[in-house]
Amino acid sequence: MSTSFLHSFQSEWLKTRRSLAAWLVIIGGFFLPFIMLVGRTVYHEKTSAESTSPLFWENLAGQCWQFMALFLLPMGVILATSLITQIEFRNNAWKQVHTTPQHFYTLFWSKLMVIMVMVVQFFILFNIGIYLAGAVPALLLGTVDYPSQPFPFMYMLKTSGRFMLDILPVVGLQYLISLQFKNFFVPLGVGIAMLMLSLVMVEWKYGYIVPYTYSPYNFFELRGSAMSGSKDVNIHWLALSYFAFFTVLSFVLYISKKEKG
Repeated sequence: MSTSFLHSFQSEWLKTRRSLAAWLVIIGGFFLPFIMLVGRTVYHEKTSAESTSPLFWENLAGQCWQFMALFLLPMGVILATSLITQIEFRNNAWKQVHTTPQHFYTLFWSKLMVIMVMVVQFFILFNIGIYLAGAVPALLLGTVDYPSQPFPFMYMLKTSGRFMLDILPVVGLQYLISLQFKNFFVPLGVGIAMLMLSLVMVEWKYGYIVPYTYSPYNFFELRGSAMSGSKDVNIHWLALSYFAFFTVLSFVLYISKKEKG
């Protein structure tokens, strides 16, 4: 990795500090686990019985992933990707950025890398939140036992890894659109429309052609009720393929665009 790329990445990362996108990652990562924590603390009698289950952590993770996978995760990625990509548009700073001694491809890939790091950051915070939702009630309340099942690190890692793969097409397409349009509402509108379409298409046999359906498909597979649209295809490979296609197309359009600011 070249020094120029590292400097460009550092510069792009500094732009996200205290930004709305950064707060979206933090709040989004802890939002559902916090709700689960409050519920498990308030209804501590039921919580105590659940703690003895040999599948306690898997059940808790499934409850947290339900709303996250179907709506909040893709919606958060749509917002965060669009916000990060369009920082220069909102600040009228593209011309200043392009006068710096950086290649266009360095700017393109460093900004995309910042988005990917923030996605990873979200998944880390979300899993920490799940652990706290399961452990904190036992630490606060003497009537609640600590979960008898050891925390399944590999299960959580594998589950998060699959969801991360399945959300990549959303990152790719939102990045592409956000680089092409100055108006923030264009990528936001397209993203919301695609998300709504995916929720309708998820039950269709060929719903896998819509790349925003992969996160819901993965959730249903996780719960043991795979939808017909994901039974005959590998949605994770499709997600990677869509992401690669959107990223390459985005790069070509960005490099060949005469007016980049």
